[in-house]
Amino acid sequence: MSEREKLLDVDHVTVSFRVGGIVAGGQLVAVNDVSFSLYADKPEIFAIAGESGSGKTTLANVLLRDLDPTKGTVTFEGRDISTIKRRRDFKDFMRDVQPVFQNPFETFNPLRHIEDYLLETAIQFGMAKNKKQAAPIVDDALKQVGLSHAEITGRYPHELSGGQIQRVSVARALIPKPTLILADEPVSMVDASLRMAIVNLFKQLRDEQKVSVVYITHDLATAYYISDRIAIMLRGIVVETGPVQNVLEHPLHPYTQLLQESVPKPAATDREEWAKHIDLGTLEVKEYGRIGCKYAGRCPFVMDICRQVDPPDVEVEGRTVKCYLYTEEGATQAPA
Repeated sequence: MSEREKLLDVDHVTVSFRVGGIVAGGQLVAVNDVSFSLYADKPEIFAIAGESGSGKTTLANVLLRDLDPTKGTVTFEGRDISTIKRRRDFKDFMRDVQPVFQNPFETFNPLRHIEDYLLETAIQFGMAKNKKQAAPIVDDALKQVGLSHAEITGRYPHELSGGQIQRVSVARALIPKPTLILADEPVSMVDASLRMAIVNLFKQLRDEQKVSVVYITHDLATAYYISDRIAIMLRGIVVETGPVQNVLEHPLHPYTQLLQESVPKPAATDREEWAKHIDLGTLEVKEYGRIGCKYAGRCPFVMDICRQVDPPDVEVEGRTVKCYLYTEEGATQAPA
């Protein structure tokens, strides 16, 4: 059987920043040796979940080509995106990879009509030659998110609700007909009553438009509700990744287990009950510089080796876990 074609391949990506002064400064590893792949033959929603400061937004900037990795590569449709230099090539990349950001009101100038942005997007990416040709394209994209061109014509951003303006942001991303949407905290500033409407849009895009989504969030509930697979990040490291129901219903890594304990225990198959706003913890900067496992200072199963050497990636029960508990060293201390 031939190898599956990868849509997106993140291969051992590391991002380091210098912090402090020239003499006393050091390196902050914001993303540490992260790898995952999405496949062209199976559109999916891949969640990257982590608390503030976990490195997930830094990783998003790498995926959007806004930041180059210190080490490793990101390949999209077979091309290393760091080799994209020409403006024309970058435009082609952005046609296929569209972002949806956290605050939709920062996306649009408050002094410009909403429709102008959508019409210009269609023209910019070669979908239309002028506004007249662009209008039906814009209307089609808006209909996919439950709006219409008529509803936004002549209106400014402040004249729409938070839910409406975020749906407009998704519609704008759909205009170039991308194969991948990168949604960075897309519902964190939306009222709880509208949150599910937004995340359901991503499920609809996956199922009906065959668009893959990288869903970056600190909200475990919505990640569980809409995702196919999930990666849990802690201090720049992916500690557990796999099918979302396996990871969040039966977590293996002690950190994932801690997160799961903060979430209400509904029936395992009832994802609707998870659709509440569950925040992850707050940043502890000292954990970034810790030698060995970043979770060693809080882990109830910590061993000496955890404080000395970074744990390996271990394949367990259909997922990958970065933990010594699932190696020979930790066999006697595995959690019940």
